[in-house]
Amino acid sequence: MREALDAVRLWFSPRRVRAEGATPDYRFSLANERTFLAWLRTALALVAGGIAVDQFLTDLRWGARTTISLVLLVAGALCAIRAVNHWVLSERAMRRGEDLPQSRFPAALAVCTVMASVIVILAVLLGGAG
Repeated sequence: MREALDAVRLWFSPRRVRAEGATPDYRFSLANERTFLAWLRTALALVAGGIAVDQFLTDLRWGARTTISLVLLVAGALCAIRAVNHWVLSERAMRRGEDLPQSRFPAALAVCTVMASVIVILAVLLGGAG
């Protein structure tokens, strides 16, 4: 639990991140930042998709619509958290000369997206009107 709290503290403490190791080539730090922003755009798109499903797919049964919306909204929230955490871990690794962190998150996000898609497909095929 303490490690998780320390990781969250680093999100809001860029000085602590910069104090570690040597400053990497700025191109790598900027590439890390662009990756962070891409993950944030993905998070925003997932949240927007969850809201859109809930608000505009009113012909779907309530359960299907709510499930799809929740899957997308939770995925968006997790994606935003993952973005900042991965940015900090990558920046620290570059400064320390370590390997970049590995993550299963992209695969988990893909599975959630497929699940939401399958639910929509099934709802459409089975006559999702509720």
